[in-house]
Amino acid sequence: MKYLERPLACSDRARFRPGIECVRLCRIFTLAALFVAATLTARPASAQDSTTETAEHIRGAVVNSVTRQPIYRALVSSPDNRFATMTDEEGRFEFTLPRAAAGTDNAAAAIDYRPTALFARKPGFLTDNSSQGLPSSDQPLTIMLVPEAVIVGKVTLPNSDAPDSIFLQIYRRQVQDGTARWFPAGGTQSRSDGEFRFADLPAGIYKLLTRELLDRDPASFDPQGPQYGYPPVYGQNAPDFDSAGTIYVSAGMTGVANLSLTKKPYYRVRIPVANVPSDTGINVSVSAAGHKGPGFSLGYNNRDQVIEGMLPDGSYTIEAAGYSAGQNTGTGSLTIAVNGAAVRGPAMTLAPNSPIRVDVKEEFTSADNTGTITLNSGRRSVTLRGPRRYLNVILEPADDSERGGAASLRSPTGPGDEALAIESTRPGRYWVRVITSRGYVASVRSGNIDLRYEPLVVPAGGSTSPIEITMRDDTAEIDGTVEGITPPAPSLNPLATNGGGSSFSGPVAMPPPAAHIYFLPLADGGGQYSEAWVSADGSFNSPPLAPGAYRVLAFDRPQSDIEYRNPEAARAYETKGPAVRIAGGQKEHVRLQLISLNE
Repeated sequence: MKYLERPLACSDRARFRPGIECVRLCRIFTLAALFVAATLTARPASAQDSTTETAEHIRGAVVNSVTRQPIYRALVSSPDNRFATMTDEEGRFEFTLPRAAAGTDNAAAAIDYRPTALFARKPGFLTDNSSQGLPSSDQPLTIMLVPEAVIVGKVTLPNSDAPDSIFLQIYRRQVQDGTARWFPAGGTQSRSDGEFRFADLPAGIYKLLTRELLDRDPASFDPQGPQYGYPPVYGQNAPDFDSAGTIYVSAGMTGVANLSLTKKPYYRVRIPVANVPSDTGINVSVSAAGHKGPGFSLGYNNRDQVIEGMLPDGSYTIEAAGYSAGQNTGTGSLTIAVNGAAVRGPAMTLAPNSPIRVDVKEEFTSADNTGTITLNSGRRSVTLRGPRRYLNVILEPADDSERGGAASLRSPTGPGDEALAIESTRPGRYWVRVITSRGYVASVRSGNIDLRYEPLVVPAGGSTSPIEITMRDDTAEIDGTVEGITPPAPSLNPLATNGGGSSFSGPVAMPPPAAHIYFLPLADGGGQYSEAWVSADGSFNSPPLAPGAYRVLAFDRPQSDIEYRNPEAARAYETKGPAVRIAGGQKEHVRLQLISLNE
């Protein structure tokens, strides 16, 4: 049996990720080791117990998921930190604990004492998905750690004098509801020599930019004279975020991106806001030359009710969104030109955001449940009736550069309020996402716009046609089998029967889903995205599906980046699985080939 070989010394600090205190780790690992040693080595002294108990071993190895090489000195621990040890030179670890024989009084206690899972950690590897459920036998475990991706580079000036510290931000491309978007993935400061490093990144596609920096060098700064600064620079020195170059890094890979800054004169900008109540805050966004995205910024002075800051020469669109008590109260927009001088005005006026009415038409064939649902939110109880019981409507920004949040149905204002409306919606383009626990969405329209395939346009300060939703329940189904399934590795199941025939709650071997099925709606086919699991024998059954046309795919692992709303991206799956069209009440059977991502 191997425990933590020694308490970690402060010399081990370099082996752990930045930001984790060495002292704290030393204490945690030392206490865990002492607890494990004291508990696991405590053996009953009676001869009877020695004949009814046998030693149970939890052993395994930690390996690199890319190279399959063993990982030395990885920390392996249980979720509650009762067990902890380090791997040896061959990546192996082992715990030994007493196991009571079936039918004895100590059996349940031994089961409860046994850890349900183990985690592995090591600097230079991602912590996500680093856990492994334990099988019921002494079968060895293999815990795979994914090596981090890294992006490094240098920020330079034309004269080779790098500024003291430039803040850089990185964005990662991720798919949300079938649409690829850019999400913030972290920030860092460059060192005095201009070099920077983004670590602990998962594999993916990234964009990089620098944030603005005003030159405050005391040797050259003159508060009465012209001021200079470094405008934002985007990947491959592109002029804006949309056209910035992308960086792809796989697990364990290091990407390189160098950026060159240029010092430019900055001029003061001051824009009064005409109609803002004193208790209202303002979020300000700045778009350069009509290109939305991160980069330039201005602030809001609540005391003087002005938008102010500094910008270099150029054309800018300034957008302001008022908020109070967590709600958007109004929006305004103004285009200005900075041309070698300060800009003062003109004043901006915020237009109130109009609510969007939601009308629901029910065409259910089953009996309607006329009851109510009561939700408690703090001291307030909300009673939901009608479509509110099973329906929610969410507006998600359709423009990739839009940084505003989503909007959803407002809560009832009081007893008897059954009206459906979305309030505080900022101007923009939105995908309408309808979530229902009953039936399916047969249609979603606003005027003559089919919102299943086109975004809803919310004008500034104006109203839009109501969102009209038709609900039905004549669902369809697709079942079938997947060929190419291999026996899965054991995982965790909370219920099982021990060797003596009694039932207990504890970890035992249970196969995880053998494959993952995705039902992708085809363009203008009326279907709605859905997923299903596959059993160990390769069979599957879909959840209730909306009638329509689907591309059915079977993957050997979960997918999070399927852009089914993007026709170009969807074409990549045309040869991967069959297209199936189903009508209401119909059931179709298909045979699928397993798509292996290792190929």
